[in-house]
Order: sequence, then C-alpha cells, then structure tokens
Amino acid sequence: MTLHTLAPLRVGIVGAGRVGAVLGAALSGSGHRVVAATAVSTASKDRAARLLPGADLLPADEVVARADLVLLAVPDDTLTGLVRGLAESGTFRPGQIVLHTSGAHGLAVLQPAVDRGVLPLALHPVMTFAGRPEDAHRLTGVPFGVTAAPVHRAVAETLVLEMGGEPVWVEESARTLYHAALVVGSNHLITLVAEARDLLRTAGVEDPAQLLGPLLGAALDNSLRYGDKALTGPVSRGDVGTVRRHLRTLVEHAPDSVASYVAMARRTAQRALAAGRLKRHEAAPLLDLLADRRTGADSGARPAASGPGTTAVVTS
Repeated sequence: MTLHTLAPLRVGIVGAGRVGAVLGAALSGSGHRVVAATAVSTASKDRAARLLPGADLLPADEVVARADLVLLAVPDDTLTGLVRGLAESGTFRPGQIVLHTSGAHGLAVLQPAVDRGVLPLALHPVMTFAGRPEDAHRLTGVPFGVTAAPVHRAVAETLVLEMGGEPVWVEESARTLYHAALVVGSNHLITLVAEARDLLRTAGVEDPAQLLGPLLGAALDNSLRYGDKALTGPVSRGDVGTVRRHLRTLVEHAPDSVASYVAMARRTAQRALAAGRLKRHEAAPLLDLLADRRTGADSGARPAASGPGTTAVVTS
C-alpha cells in the first residue's frame, strides 16, 4: 500500500486518555504538531505531559479552534453530546478534519460537524493501550477500523498509515456489529481468563498463569487458524456426565460462575453441532441439561442440601 503524506497539520486532542494521547504522539512523530489537548484528571494531565509535550491544556472549544485536525477520543456515550455542543457553539470551521476513535460509532455521530463544513472520519485502532510512551511503537501494523466517505478515503488511509497502522474498511451500516465482535473477542476474553484464574485458585493452584498461559496461547492460535474445527473439551465431545459434574461443583464452590459456564457451554454446543463436531443425538442430552440449568437459574432456584451425587433444586 502506497503511503501518501499530508502537509503538516496542527492537531488538537479532545480527550488525552490512553487512546488520544498515544495517537497524538504517533501523529506528532509523523510530522504533525499537537498544539492543544483537553486533560481533566491528574492521570490525563501527566499523560499529556509525557506524550504530548508542548501541547497547551485547554477547554474543548479552544482546542478545536486551534486545530486543523481534531481528534475526538472520548467515551462512546459522550461523543454525541460533545459533537453537538461544539457544533452549536460554532467551534468547527469548514475544511477542518474531524475524526473520532470510537469503534461503536461511524460517521453519523459527526453529522453536526459535517453541517459546519468539516471532513469527517472514523478511525478506530484495534488495540488496547496503557497510555505509556511504548504504546506508540505498538501501533506499528495495528489495524484501524476505518469508515469514511469515498471522497475522503485517501485522507483516512494516509492518517492511519502515518500513525503506523493498517486501514481496514468498515461500512457505516456495519459499524455497531463490527464493534460488538471486537468486544466479544477482546473484553469478554479478559473476563473469561480472569474467571478461569479465580476458579484455579479456588481449586488450590498457586500459579494459575502457569497452566493457562500455554493452554490459552495454543487455543487462541488454533481458533484463529481453524475456527470451530479447533473445538476440544467435554462439550465438543458431548460428555454430558462431565458437564453435569462441572455444574455440581460450580454450584458448591463458585455459584457466581454457573450462569457464565452454562451460557458458554450452550453456545459451544450449538457451534459444535453446526460445524459437525457433534451429532444431534450427542448434543440433545447436553442441551437439555444446560436448558434445565438455565431455567432453574432464571427462576431463582438454589441448590438444596442433598446427598452425594444428587442435583436437587428448590425454589424460593
């Protein structure tokens, strides 16, 4: 992919958080000049001092007024009101480039700014950041989910490449689905790993990472290579007895984990069935067990005192 260049731009960062400060540093490294940023918390002020030296810390409207390129790096639910407020105050001006870093939003959220004559872009780096200087180097080769009008695609592509990233084009209508997929793959993965660590500690394992590191690394690699064909474990084999014992043990030792286990086991069984890893007669008793457990959990059921090997349930 050919890297075109833009004339040096004055950059304003609205939101010197982990993402905004790192992208600002990357833009600065490619020849642009970060002239101003917003920073409210002590952490964001410290981050701006480290990553955006020379940038004045100002209110959002003054940051925008100084910039040729405005980078909006604020929480998803804040973005709509911010853009509307800046537009209504007459802060945007024709010819400005205004981009946001939200994965959940596309171009529609920037419409009030577009009405003021700006060039709108949605550039979402598919990476997590700690807000440290080395994060700028981690941008190399990172994909950006990019949404832009056809006439503006060259500008969007150039900015991403200048920051060291790789543009991946996402249609406006698919933006929410795109973001939901990333949340499932990244944020939910962290929750699953943390859950597994806690369960291993409950089982008496002192160093859960020793077990999980190699296992999860191989599982991730295999799933990216082979998809559902990489499924292993009792659910993919239809081992209903093992799953039943898991549920009994979780009810006793980690009741808060039962619902998530059931939800993931059900979805795993459905995918294994669709992929041909499970036959229907193998999946049926497993799905029945999981459906019963889900119904019991939803109805306020709790385990009753019972003898060994039983799964008696009572309702309140």
